[in-house]
Amino acid sequence: MTHAVVKAQPQLTGLGPPWEAGVLRTLQARFADAGITLLGLEGDPFDMSRIKRGEPGRDEDFDRYRQMLGHMGELGLKLLCYNFMLRPKTAEHDWHRTDVSVPLRGGSLTTRFELTKLPVADELELSHDELWSNYQAFLKAVLPAAEQADVTLALHPDDPPLPQLGSVPRLFGSVEAFDRAYQLAPSRHNAVTFCQANFKLMGCDLEATVRRFAEQGRLAFVHVRDVEGSADAFTETWHDEGPTDMPAMLKLYHDVGFAGPLRDDHVPTMHGENPDIPGYASLGHLFAVGYLKGIFQTHRTPYT
Repeated sequence: MTHAVVKAQPQLTGLGPPWEAGVLRTLQARFADAGITLLGLEGDPFDMSRIKRGEPGRDEDFDRYRQMLGHMGELGLKLLCYNFMLRPKTAEHDWHRTDVSVPLRGGSLTTRFELTKLPVADELELSHDELWSNYQAFLKAVLPAAEQADVTLALHPDDPPLPQLGSVPRLFGSVEAFDRAYQLAPSRHNAVTFCQANFKLMGCDLEATVRRFAEQGRLAFVHVRDVEGSADAFTETWHDEGPTDMPAMLKLYHDVGFAGPLRDDHVPTMHGENPDIPGYASLGHLFAVGYLKGIFQTHRTPYT
């Protein structure tokens, strides 16, 4: 592995927040010392709840976000994968599962989501229109800074891609919602993280959607994983035994001219592992990376 995209929250890096001067430079140097080129960031770089909920203090958070983008531009970190998912009160993470111990082969464990196992929803905490308004304010506040820094903002889908979880509204669970996000601020810096499993759960034609995003210049980052089921009831699979034709998908990314970063995303937990976050244990990633690199070699495709 020669390149990386990372989450830069202080609890993960042991450094200060990513908007502070010198923090991203130190992080970049750490990777360089290990022979790895840092390409960009992903995930919420700090607590984004005031921005997403439109609460007092969001203007201060907008300033922090713009400062971070400026530092990214100075260091040549060209990609920021972000989401606009509100977190349900019962969830530990923005993405949500109802079971994290579903058995797969070899004693490995994977995650599952079942909508029927969520608590019964009360009235929405925010309306969808209010959440759209908050998202539009976010784009208006930070996209010009991203353009000035030459950093691409790559929007990640909601996970799972449903219109709401419990009493929490969600926006980005359809291709149409991604088109609306782009229409709010047409720019080559307003792009897409194509999380393959989530777009599959949306029920869209994966090949047609990839080709359209690529033709529009909006395909900036790819997350490769697989699922069985539907958006309201699905199980994550090993990369080599899910229903999606992985070799065909990787060839498709090459055929449409995609030259950005691609990573394996969530993986099952192997026997004996105890990750802090289900889906992110090391051994499963090693297997998935090896599997994907094997496909690349078969296609003779020069991916980084």
